[in-house]
Amino acid sequence: MRGIIIMDIDTSTSLFCVIGNPISHSLSPVMHNSAFADTGYKGVYLAFNVKDVASAVAGIRGLGIKGVSVTIPHKLTVMEFLDEIDESAIKIGAVNTIINRQGKLFGSNTDYLGATNALLEKTSIKDKDVIMIGAGGAARAIGYGILSEGGRLTIVNIIEDEGKQLARDLGVKYYPLQEYKDYDCQILINATPIGMDPNIDEMPIKKEYLQKDMAVMDVVYNPLKTRLLKEAEDIGCITIGGVSMFVHQGVAQFELWTGKKAPVDVMRKTVLDALSDL
Repeated sequence: MRGIIIMDIDTSTSLFCVIGNPISHSLSPVMHNSAFADTGYKGVYLAFNVKDVASAVAGIRGLGIKGVSVTIPHKLTVMEFLDEIDESAIKIGAVNTIINRQGKLFGSNTDYLGATNALLEKTSIKDKDVIMIGAGGAARAIGYGILSEGGRLTIVNIIEDEGKQLARDLGVKYYPLQEYKDYDCQILINATPIGMDPNIDEMPIKKEYLQKDMAVMDVVYNPLKTRLLKEAEDIGCITIGGVSMFVHQGVAQFELWTGKKAPVDVMRKTVLDALSDL
């Protein structure tokens, strides 16, 4: 069973939230509230289903909401309503984090930090050949993160226009997934929903393309261990699940908002416990 988080809420409590549509599945509230409780930070974090981004941002200003997570489908749209956006978010082309500083709203992106820090827990990135399957919003952030850490990136994607566009934006090579067979790399990343529940038997590539000296990362976290990760683990690969990326992007958000060191292990355990209750 999920642990009960007891909060002392009064007029001095800082409010944080996540906005998206849909939002009922979000694990961000339980993760961030556990971090507030563990560190003694006087904050509370809620989830808001948002369709009208302009009105939501006006509400953030009007209510003095101190920090906001932004999820699908608002990561791009929200940018036009903010006062300032940092360089990483501009280059990625998406904001997943808003910081309210005395009424001025600053946009940032911690998704790339989530990916790189999850990888760096298990392997180095610098000077390694990285193949990423996917070219959507998550892939855009991950690709930026890989390049910022000195990795050599190749993008493989089903949709040609999307793949070519991201490859152009990042200055890397693109190949169509249907034709690609040369998976000679040190790090392989699945940045697509392939393998997500209920389609748990699907894999983005054939298992014979896996090599035992690879580190294999999957952004999917339901199931906790996708078929790709199971097959990779079976032949001796280092594996990194989607929970790790999700937790690390939340860790970066918590530290931006509060200035405190985030309790990574507490946040990870809370998310794993919540997933086990689903």
